[in-house]
Amino acid sequence: MLSKKEIKDIQTLSLKKNRDETNLFLAEGPKIVTELLQEPLQQVEVIYATATWLAQHQNVSPKVKIVEISEIELEKLSQLSTPNQVVGVFRQPPIREPEDSSFTLYLDTIQDPGNLGTLIRIADWFGIGAIVCSEGCADRFASKVVQSSMASIARVNVYYDKSGTWLDQRQQDTPLIAASLQGVSLYDQPKMNKGILLIGNESRGLKPELLQKATLKLTIPRKGQAESLNAAVATGIFLSHLLP
Repeated sequence: MLSKKEIKDIQTLSLKKNRDETNLFLAEGPKIVTELLQEPLQQVEVIYATATWLAQHQNVSPKVKIVEISEIELEKLSQLSTPNQVVGVFRQPPIREPEDSSFTLYLDTIQDPGNLGTLIRIADWFGIGAIVCSEGCADRFASKVVQSSMASIARVNVYYDKSGTWLDQRQQDTPLIAASLQGVSLYDQPKMNKGILLIGNESRGLKPELLQKATLKLTIPRKGQAESLNAAVATGIFLSHLLP
């Protein structure tokens, strides 16, 4: 049986302040926990699991600390509306400033955790290893971000541009591509081997100063009456057309 202190310590990881202080984060559910355990660079602190999960995962490394818990205890630990068999406490990977690469995403004030998690997963799908977030983006290890990203959170480096100067330090030959309603058609743009794709806030789009820095403005031509596209959906469309 878990002590009240153990339960409280895990519950406090719902707060960014406590995640930063402990350098830990939570992942929940059989799929994401199992995938994270298979990531060679992802460090696990402890797994809290029900008898059902343990019976199905007897091949977990003996080096991993596993604590069997009841369904009632799982409900107390979980940050999900419907707890699911297992909660993993993992160590946050170090924050690394992205190195020059073929393609990078720059996210401007993406505040919805589900959107950020999905964007991380999309980047992973297209082989993009780094995302840069402006000040005001959701925290990369918020519960909903982790759940939406699935195990992609362990494979994509998410860096926070707290000073707002990262774009100014890029290589000058790297195109800055703004997703903008005022841009030219994405479908007329040839494939690109290098670039930084700027994706704006869910409701306000890109800040004017970012639009001014852009060397190329592209849009997805609208055929219907919708005012805009979800940021993650738009990013998937952009990458599918821009990347070779």
